Amino acid sequence: MAEVVLEARDIVKHYPIKTGVLRRTTGWVKAVDGVSFDLHKGETLGIVGESGCGKSTLGRMLMRLEEPTSGSLQFDGVDMYAQSTSDMRRLRRDIQIVFQDPYTSLNPRKTVGDIVGEPFDIHPDVVPKQGRRQRVQELLDLVGLNPEHINRYPHQFSGGQRQRIGIARGIALNPKVLICDEPVSALDVSVQAQVVNLMEKLQDELGLAYVFIAHDLSVVRHISDRVGVMYLGKLAELGEEDEVYTRPTHPYTQALLSAVPVPDPVLRGKREQIVLEGDVPSPANPPTGCRFHTRCWKAQDRCTTEEPGLTMRGDGVAEHLSACHFAEARAVVETTDMSDHSG
Repeated sequence: MAEVVLEARDIVKHYPIKTGVLRRTTGWVKAVDGVSFDLHKGETLGIVGESGCGKSTLGRMLMRLEEPTSGSLQFDGVDMYAQSTSDMRRLRRDIQIVFQDPYTSLNPRKTVGDIVGEPFDIHPDVVPKQGRRQRVQELLDLVGLNPEHINRYPHQFSGGQRQRIGIARGIALNPKVLICDEPVSALDVSVQAQVVNLMEKLQDELGLAYVFIAHDLSVVRHISDRVGVMYLGKLAELGEEDEVYTRPTHPYTQALLSAVPVPDPVLRGKREQIVLEGDVPSPANPPTGCRFHTRCWKAQDRCTTEEPGLTMRGDGVAEHLSACHFAEARAVVETTDMSDHSG
């Protein structure tokens, strides 16, 4: 097993709910409520879940763009949450982020050369000033863009090309970890595949470790070594990609996978579809015990009062971490994943 580069322990982010003229705090939105995981050198950890489950907030806390309510985050043995602003600036050389929307994450008033070269202004010792233009052109070429377009502006590029610009900016300082916050969700499916393939290529060439956040199960499966499934601010399941996708143990993961479209008409009728009843509870007032028990067909009295820990569960054949009192491996009919149409 490769060395651990990022170690998250019980990360929590609660936002205050303020009401009235005096803006008194009357409650808390529990966006992220105790998430723990390790990220190993050169691996991709996929984080998947419904909108509002806290995965993007988690991604921003991994960069310390959001201050945590509690918890610890070790990067190469250094506690990121204990660092000063100047120390964090140095740490961010090794941990960078690619944002979701390539239309808003790039400054429309700056050229591509200025955008990709901006990290060198913050860290001037990385590349000498006289060599920055050449380095920016090398980065553009590395992500599949024409180096001669260095003086163009973001509006002159397509969505997929803009995301490549964002990736070029993200890898400019040769980081060890890249946080990818839904980097392909705003793109067409064919372009998604091209960008994901590019990211896999860069990972092989540069030895990057990714935290890849997305809600598209097929994209996450295509790129990830391990997968974490989030529900209402917590990890419901965490394990090797193949185990989570073919033998999920948590009822929520099983329901998610049963909803993935099956393109093969021969297989379409062979997979049981799990239809969840009820709405996702509010993170401002999550259920007691297991947070999924209000929508779970396996729920019993124990689930309403006792919160299950993320522990090793399975059937002896496939075992991985799952937060369910009644976790049981359930085989899933294979479906076409992104690799089948990536070109």
